[in-house]
Amino acid sequence: QLQLVESGGGLVQPGGSLRLSCAASGFTLDPYVIHWFRQAPGKEREGVSCISSSGTSTKHADSVKGRFTISRDNAKNTVYLQMNSLKPEDTAIYYCAASLYYGLGVTDFDYWGQGTQVTVSS
Repeated sequence: QLQLVESGGGLVQPGGSLRLSCAASGFTLDPYVIHWFRQAPGKEREGVSCISSSGTSTKHADSVKGRFTISRDNAKNTVYLQMNSLKPEDTAIYYCAASLYYGLGVTDFDYWGQGTQVTVSS
């Protein structure tokens, strides 16, 4: 199945920054709303951010507003998640996914990635 490929995760100290990338494999991202969501041990999956196909509109969960920024570069077929002021509670596996729907509660995706681990710890 075609998928998205995430990269950029790693270990970072509280207050640090990471930039995640999401690149399409075998298809174009242009028609799709792109979502970032995360899954942490003992927690339900949380929709973090999404961006419209044009890049004009974005949404961010309250838990990350002011700290995370989603963006896209359709010429590079890539979507980014800039994460600043990271907190231990941001520790999770981060996934990107492509959907025809816009919103933080979307769960039906046409394409998705296998995730990248983000660990925030001293």
